[in-house]
Amino acid sequence: QVYLVESGGGLVQAGGSLRLSCAATGSIFSINAMKWYRQAPGKQRELVAGVTSGGSTAYADSVKGRFAVSRDNAQNTVYLQMNNLKPEDTARYYCNILWANHYDSWGQGTQVTVSS
Repeated sequence: QVYLVESGGGLVQAGGSLRLSCAATGSIFSINAMKWYRQAPGKQRELVAGVTSGGSTAYADSVKGRFAVSRDNAQNTVYLQMNNLKPEDTARYYCNILWANHYDSWGQGTQVTVSS
């Protein structure tokens, strides 16, 4: 069984920062890509950022220059540093880990609310 435990969400004013963490535990091995998605009420889930096993990163246009994704392979953890947050960043954020070139695991989500 694989568990993804997310933390770091909360309420912040516009212009503020938050750092999300997602730690994978259990019978997980050979982690490939690690990604962050978000879903706002009434909207589809969207990909925010991702990092490959080789360290390459990619971002949604809406967060480029403000968010930074990173990973700690020794801790099976992925991070999302979010700076200059905007009200439109308000959503539930989910981590997603692809591993063993086959399996796909999701976290339970952490709420981020940005007030104007």
